[in-house]
Amino acid sequence: MGVRLLVLAVLSVALMVVDARFSLLKPARSQMSLVLMDAYWITDLPGRLWEGVASQFGSRTELVAENEKLKTENLLLQGRMQKLAALTEQNVRLRELLNSSALVNEKVEVAELIGMDPNPFTHRIIINKGERDGVVLGQPVLDARGLMGQVVELMPYTSRVLLLTDTTHSIPVQVNRNGLRAIASGTGNPERLELRHVADTADIKEGDLLVSSGLGQRFPAGYPVATVKEVIHDSGQPFAIVRAVPTAALNRSRYLLLVFSDNRTAEERVNDAAQAQENLDALGGGPVIPATVPKTVTPPAAATPAAAATPTAPAASATPAKPVASKPPAKPPATTPAATKPPAAQPAARPAAKPPVSAPATTGRQE
Repeated sequence: MGVRLLVLAVLSVALMVVDARFSLLKPARSQMSLVLMDAYWITDLPGRLWEGVASQFGSRTELVAENEKLKTENLLLQGRMQKLAALTEQNVRLRELLNSSALVNEKVEVAELIGMDPNPFTHRIIINKGERDGVVLGQPVLDARGLMGQVVELMPYTSRVLLLTDTTHSIPVQVNRNGLRAIASGTGNPERLELRHVADTADIKEGDLLVSSGLGQRFPAGYPVATVKEVIHDSGQPFAIVRAVPTAALNRSRYLLLVFSDNRTAEERVNDAAQAQENLDALGGGPVIPATVPKTVTPPAAATPAAAATPTAPAASATPAKPVASKPPAKPPATTPAATKPPAAQPAARPAAKPPVSAPATTGRQE
């Protein structure tokens, strides 16, 4: 027994020396590693199973939830940041941003792209929000970079969106640099838009940012649409050829934003703003309704005191005759003196104010 142990020890030491000094045993070691790999995998299986279960129910769940939350917040912030350039230019150029807070704080909802139209000649996508989620026809859709299109078909839980680059789609835009208005139409190419009927002398150049003008009452104003890529001037043609590249990643974006814009007209928004200002001014003097009613009634009363005074006399004189003929009892006599006394006092006051005007007016009406 001791001899065998000694032989094995000497053999082990010899193998270690040979393996350290020479490369003769490398093929044998590699073959033995293949044989022992299954044993390593089996012995390591319990530890890997425990780590997998812990990651599934612990940190992985938290990381996935946090990642989704950050993606949503990032998308919302990028969608709101798109309006800074347009609002800054309008504030400098027009100073008419009375509803700027409403423009920036529009209600949006995150949607996910779940399908695309297989027809290569139409540019449509399908999102996972539908009529049950409050989506309406014509609702604008944008991604983190700019406008993408509008909803053209509603289903209970999904919607179909028509992209800007579809040949049947057009959107009114304006140059953010100078406010020049134009119409951007789709070309069937997901990376190109064309501006139709732009005058050859128009102030537009390569690199200009095109934003939605809001004139179509479909897309909210101020969102990026495209960037001018090429402007071709031809002296023999009345219109220039303007090509632009959409700012939105039409063929790459997966998460989108549905914009729930204000459906009020510009006049309604101005009236609401004026009404809100009046309410603020009237908070110290009394309630809102009594303050607004006199303002709407007093202008006609102040504008027609002299003209309304003349027709009341014949109207008052004609009304007593009807009750006297129809109601002979004691009630009509009580009403006739009360009705005749005010007209008697009115003519006395009228000749003193305007005698020549009241006389022909009464004689003409009596005839």
